[in-house]
Amino acid sequence: MPKTTVFLAALLLPLSLMAQDSNDELESVRAKIASMFDVIEPENVKASPLDDWFVVQKGSVIAYVSADGRYLLQGDLIDLDANVNLTEAARNDSRRALVASVSDDEVIRFAPENPQHTVWIFTDVDCGYCRRLHAQIEEYMANGIEVRYFLYPRNGPSSEAWKTSEEVWCSADRGAALTNAKLDREFASIACDASIIENHYSLGREVGLSGTPAIVLEDGELLGGYLPPQTLAQRLSQKAGTPQAARN
Repeated sequence: MPKTTVFLAALLLPLSLMAQDSNDELESVRAKIASMFDVIEPENVKASPLDDWFVVQKGSVIAYVSADGRYLLQGDLIDLDANVNLTEAARNDSRRALVASVSDDEVIRFAPENPQHTVWIFTDVDCGYCRRLHAQIEEYMANGIEVRYFLYPRNGPSSEAWKTSEEVWCSADRGAALTNAKLDREFASIACDASIIENHYSLGREVGLSGTPAIVLEDGELLGGYLPPQTLAQRLSQKAGTPQAARN
């Protein structure tokens, strides 16, 4: 056997053994974490930027676990050299993927003729700031913003807002029904499969919102609370690196 081949084999053998050790550690940690937390699947545990640590991610919930499976750490991982919050970047990526996976017929859309930006908003029919935001829906659209609403009754399935949200979803004109619900006006509704409200509620918990309104931007950033139309439009334009369009 040529000496070069022997030399390369000698170099590559330790690397292959290290890779095998790393895979064994990952599988061991996956099994342990999945057995301890019902909501975590083995595939939610992956390699991380930290040596000897793995990342556990379920939606926007992120933690780090040591390679021996003994220590679990919750907190933000920040790259000081690059000045980047790696944990928040991962949350944004997850949120962006989650909301982008929802089809048009699973949300209530308010869209201008030629949208320049899209936001996903978790709204409660009874929430004061949700109502304030929706009262300006025409202004958001005039600023080129398409709003995709998720119905999120923040007090849960037993609340009156949950029942109203189901009635909104079962209306022939969901947009008009949502507007009327926020104005405490009556609207027509029929019996239908309203399980989508449970889906919206679960999605809200998965993206990590703590209240309503909650706005998910195109890059996955989560904004908690109300933003005026012009302020939101400026924020979106800055992120996109484009000048803000004139209002109609």
